[in-house]
Amino acid sequence: MDFAGFILQLLNGLQFAMLLFLLAVGLSIVFGLMNFINLAHGTLYMVGAFIGYSVAGYWGSYWLALVAGTAAAALAGALFYATLLRRMQTASPMKQVLVTFGLIFVGIDAVRLVWGDNTQSIVTPSLLGGGIEIFGENYPIYRLFIIGLGLATALLLYIGLERTRLGAMVRAGVDDREMATSLGLNVDLAFFIVFCLGCGLAGMAGVVAAPVLQIYPGMDIAVLIPALIVVVIGGPGRLGGAFLGALLIGITATFGDVLIPTFASFIIYGVMVVVLVLRPGGLLAPRHR
Repeated sequence: MDFAGFILQLLNGLQFAMLLFLLAVGLSIVFGLMNFINLAHGTLYMVGAFIGYSVAGYWGSYWLALVAGTAAAALAGALFYATLLRRMQTASPMKQVLVTFGLIFVGIDAVRLVWGDNTQSIVTPSLLGGGIEIFGENYPIYRLFIIGLGLATALLLYIGLERTRLGAMVRAGVDDREMATSLGLNVDLAFFIVFCLGCGLAGMAGVVAAPVLQIYPGMDIAVLIPALIVVVIGGPGRLGGAFLGALLIGITATFGDVLIPTFASFIIYGVMVVVLVLRPGGLLAPRHR
């Protein structure tokens, strides 16, 4: 691989990493802050993608589809929180796994019922069409947009969780929920807002991925394992951990597909084992003890 090829593959790895980050950050927050194992998080990614596909097909606007997919996933997350999560939050991890695992298949069948079994995609918006020359190679502008969107989202989340009153309430609720509640902080509302935000980001990731990866019933299962690996190696509940984990897995998986395709499917698991052996709590330890 020459230097130009290395840079192009690095950009591909960053693009995949930013998609993983958008999907995994909400899962990490729910797992780390609320102590809830939500395996159905990937279903919101799939629902957002198909809602975006329908909106883009009807109105012909990618940007409207991006907003609609994000909003639909956030709304579905709010309904899920109100009907199941609040009741299941104190349940055993096994019950949480069984319930949310069942929701995966409910979501797949619901998507098949509405949109069928065919593979679909969303047309790249004209504003982001074409490519830009990098070291003599034409690289799609849309992939650069995904990288920029992921970095901007990470920055906004950092500001929101570390530099705002809502972020302070969330951190206080994680460190000592009883004390925060006794001081008059509405910790439940703060967690609910953050949960819906994470669900909305999953839906946004689905729409963003549609022009690159295409969409189909069951796409949530395909991304669930990489997203869980990102959460585990990054450290549940840590924004920085989700970002670092996504970078590590995205770049490793991309270069693995190019350099050693025969063993590419095993590489991310090997990375996870190495990280957990060296740092059992993940790259960044969880906030709570």
